[in-house]
Amino acid sequence: MTGKSRLIIFFIILLLNLVVAVIYFLWNKIRDEEVQNQNDVASFIIMILCPVIGPLFYLLAYVWYRVFLSEPVDLEDVIFSKERVKTAVRAEEEQERNIVSIEEAIEITNHKDLRQLMMNVVRGDIREYLASLSLALDSEDTETAHYAASVLQDALNDFRVYVDQQKKLAMEDGEHQADYIENLVEYMNPILEQRVFNQMEQSNFVCLMDDISEILFQRFPERLSSTKYETLCKRLLEVREYSKCEKWCERAKLYFPNSLATYTCQLKLYFNAGRKDKFFEVVEALKQSTVVVDSETLELLRVFR
Repeated sequence: MTGKSRLIIFFIILLLNLVVAVIYFLWNKIRDEEVQNQNDVASFIIMILCPVIGPLFYLLAYVWYRVFLSEPVDLEDVIFSKERVKTAVRAEEEQERNIVSIEEAIEITNHKDLRQLMMNVVRGDIREYLASLSLALDSEDTETAHYAASVLQDALNDFRVYVDQQKKLAMEDGEHQADYIENLVEYMNPILEQRVFNQMEQSNFVCLMDDISEILFQRFPERLSSTKYETLCKRLLEVREYSKCEKWCERAKLYFPNSLATYTCQLKLYFNAGRKDKFFEVVEALKQSTVVVDSETLELLRVFR
């Protein structure tokens, strides 16, 4: 075969390759008329730059897809209903046997395991575990006690700084004042209910909650729910601020007369304050009301009486 013949064959191959590439490009455009395929141009260029090999690659890929990957999906067992389905999952009995409260773990674990427990606790949000961390201060393991003291001190300092910053915003008269007050109360309550501060500091923070909530009551009374009244009453009772607690109890009685929390707060207040006459007045009022009493409240009445 002469060199001229080889050149002719080469150009014929290029021409046929170009025709195949154009046909492939146009076929893709027609097939993807509604959704344009961004890879069409890239495929066309590859087939032009790689004669014979490029078209063969796409041909083999198409054949592979049609033979092995184009089987219809069996959707017989698939449910498209929007109804909620509660899936029963078998309990991990072995894992649950090994789960204990932090308080119990502090009492029974050895020093090595206790240190590991402390590390696992502080990796997450430790604000809900401050009371448990305070128990570790009395640990026989000095390293654990020192670590717990350090972490606890840092957390309480962060709390003090944040409260001081947000207090200024909550006291300022502005369009977002109610939001600042609500956010601050919601931030303070989970910490204060653990009672990790000394009595004086605990009392100061609770009184701050009372002060900013008073602003909320005077300016935005509709933002105070029954739960918020109950929260304030509980914190005030803990620091024996009986007069302030009674103030919120009376307000809850006015705004939420049919709430069980309104009655339980009054019962706890008058019992702790030693006012038996008021206590039994609330008991009688609860009996005459249509409020449904839960088992916890019944137990509370048994204990108090």
